[in-house]
Amino acid sequence: MNPTHVVVDSPVGPLTLVALDGALSALHMDMQRHRPPAETFGAPGDPHTDPFATVAEQLSAYFAGELTEFDLPLTLRGTPFQQRVWGLLQEIPYGETATYGQLATELGKPSASRAVGLANGRNPISVIVPCHRVIGSTGDLTGYGGGLDRKRYLLDFERKTHAAQNALF
Repeated sequence: MNPTHVVVDSPVGPLTLVALDGALSALHMDMQRHRPPAETFGAPGDPHTDPFATVAEQLSAYFAGELTEFDLPLTLRGTPFQQRVWGLLQEIPYGETATYGQLATELGKPSASRAVGLANGRNPISVIVPCHRVIGSTGDLTGYGGGLDRKRYLLDFERKTHAAQNALF
């Protein structure tokens, strides 16, 4: 089956959603580093059918502060190492961060923080596979394919929402 795509609005700008075989295979921001050429996104899809309708609904709930964990079928294509890194990204809790070094250590490769950073930068499904939650060892915001302003926005948004949710309990 060929890929299809739709564009949805978000607080971080338009997001291009790409689906392949009924699963989300990419979420790209405008002006994103490593964004593939638009012709690879396939034909325009129907935003009212799945998986696009479900992805858009969950993104809307996420940006409204009502959803902290996505539950979507994903097709992540990459090397085995990238796949392992992207799997770890999905384990970083909402409102929290991890460092490249922590992820490298968790992979059993403590000296591979640079390789983790490169795999993180190639994450094809930003926001949903939360590469924005990875920071430098000193706590600095280092690199983000969507730009540091978007990374800062997403982290601040999650921290505020997480704090507000915890204050209720």
